[in-house]
Amino acid sequence: MTEDKLMTIREMCDTYDVTPRTLRFYEQKELLSPIREGQKRLYTKRERGRLTLILRGKRFGFSLEDIRQLLDMYSVGDQQRMQLEKAYEIAEARLADMIRQRDELDAAIGELKEQMEWGAKMIASSETQAAAE
Repeated sequence: MTEDKLMTIREMCDTYDVTPRTLRFYEQKELLSPIREGQKRLYTKRERGRLTLILRGKRFGFSLEDIRQLLDMYSVGDQQRMQLEKAYEIAEARLADMIRQRDELDAAIGELKEQMEWGAKMIASSETQAAAE
């Protein structure tokens, strides 16, 4: 595929492993702006790049509003310095959230394991009592 080739919605779905509904959703949210020829949507290199950034942002847990802000900054004309600084700021906040969530999950896992061990001892104890009777 050449860099300048326009891609159909089907080609986009196959290439990026997304559904047509996903692409239409991002279009409705004004994150993507494919060329429209009647009912046909054609995606440029720019739209493919935007979709790559959208999918990466979603994988990192960025909100659609965060992603929109980053995409909007791309055309500011400062060699993307503002976009990079904002992306870094959002990434720092997201990383802190992920670490906090991981710590909470680790604590919950530990507590659940303790409860399961207690439950296993109670079950074994009641089986021992039942066998003795």
